[in-house]
Amino acid sequence: MTPLRITAYSVACGAGIGVPALADALRERRSGLRPNDFTEVPLTTFIGRVPGIEASALPARLAEWECRNNRLAWLALCSDGFFEHAVAARNRYGADRVALVLGTSTSSIGATEEAYRRLLPDGQYPEDLRRPIVHTPHSLGDFVREALGLEGIAVTIGTACSSSAKVFAQAERLLRLGLVDAAIVGGVDSLCGSVLFGFNSLELVSPEPCRPFDVARCGISIGEAGGFALLERDGANGPWLLGYGESSDAHHMSSPHPQGLGARLAIQAALQRAALGPDAVDYINLHGTASQRNDEVEARVIADLFPAGTRASSTKGWTGHTLGAAGIVEAVIALIAMQEGFAPGTLNARELDPDCGPQIRLLNETTDVRVALSNSFGFGGSNCSLLFGRDRHV
Repeated sequence: MTPLRITAYSVACGAGIGVPALADALRERRSGLRPNDFTEVPLTTFIGRVPGIEASALPARLAEWECRNNRLAWLALCSDGFFEHAVAARNRYGADRVALVLGTSTSSIGATEEAYRRLLPDGQYPEDLRRPIVHTPHSLGDFVREALGLEGIAVTIGTACSSSAKVFAQAERLLRLGLVDAAIVGGVDSLCGSVLFGFNSLELVSPEPCRPFDVARCGISIGEAGGFALLERDGANGPWLLGYGESSDAHHMSSPHPQGLGARLAIQAALQRAALGPDAVDYINLHGTASQRNDEVEARVIADLFPAGTRASSTKGWTGHTLGAAGIVEAVIALIAMQEGFAPGTLNARELDPDCGPQIRLLNETTDVRVALSNSFGFGGSNCSLLFGRDRHV
């Protein structure tokens, strides 16, 4: 594959709004998780709630899209100068030559939940929520397209927790085929009752801050987040997308393949596209949800494929599991590792499960990260691995 330059990127999550804020939280080992104060019905768990989202507002011209998910998208768009970079790309290439590829697992379902809670006696939605666009899976894409004044290809990817990792793969194909000259990729998922109580019904939610790969891990902490990246064929500055790999386990609706077959295929495909061996990877951001099966299977795959000296960790102790936004948030964390010269550890974990290999680390380490891999594995066995490089040629 011909590498693509990442000329701008942004993030907004529970651990901080903006790349510098998230980088500081990672360095200081300051978690963005807090006791659940989101649901009116009590649920004992910790969440990665984005600060300030309730006080934020969309511009008047975008009021039709008003909902929590799109406010979170707006926070991420306006972080790290991303909005200005995106508009400059639109002006440089043309509004119809910049693709928009976004991932989300629930889109703006929180607005639909609210509408049902407030149904009128005749069964209709309340008047302020009779806006069809916030009750569709493409609400996020339609909102961002309008916000940035884009007129070209706009795609929503919904493959559960791999959604906003797979956007990079889709964008590469669009650029390679010459259908567009640049692509804005990203993902947004906000907190909502469906997700919190849905995962709780599966007995996957932890009553304490999640402890990925810990011998005593007991489930996930759910977070919300948004992030974006601008991909171009070239550019003056920025890291590179070197490769990606996608696979589908087709094994079970909520459990990974016992031997991690899909995860292996995705990782190997990413390395093959980049023409790199496992020993070239300096840091791996693991999917690492702190669920029993995910961590067990992923740890085994990493131990089998990579040298003992490769550093690997889960950063969900900082952000929580941000579901459809996990891919973009953890891609940004991989880029931070390359930019800042350190590999984050695994926050909240105290004693690693004996199944873990030497690659998985608890503590942050100062190190030269030239190549970073980011794993995102979703329900239904939808897997994606992204390989990033500080330089185009490794």
